[in-house]
Amino acid sequence: MELQDVARLSAALERIARRVRGADLPGGLSSIAASTLYVLATEGPTRLTALADAEHVTQPAMTQLVRRLEREGLVERRHDPSDGRAVLVAATDAGAALSAERRAARADALAAVLEEVDADERAALAAALPALEHLAANPAPSSRALQTPR
Repeated sequence: MELQDVARLSAALERIARRVRGADLPGGLSSIAASTLYVLATEGPTRLTALADAEHVTQPAMTQLVRRLEREGLVERRHDPSDGRAVLVAATDAGAALSAERRAARADALAAVLEEVDADERAALAAALPALEHLAANPAPSSRALQTPR
């Protein structure tokens, strides 16, 4: 893919994401709280340090976020059966349900955006899904990989 096409794709994805993020989503969560809840609801109990790494925040910041989500009844802490000193954070049933509601509302918002394109463009987007899913499944590059060499 040529650099100018990459730039066009990046700009288009950013504009689409902005439109979808503007949707009225249940729960009143910040984007990082929603992302953390999504990880817990879809990937299962996770150590706090792994959550902080995944969200690119400090461990103290993630600790505060988890406390807030605990107070709201969306997550709970559990002992790690593989390491008695460690704690896992898990989504509660209410947290998993809220995360699913938010995903459904976001999908509805994206469906509304997709209604603006014709059938051929929707077919082209559907054909690109395997490549997009492959990209989405790969871990995010570290910030070090994103730095330009001097």
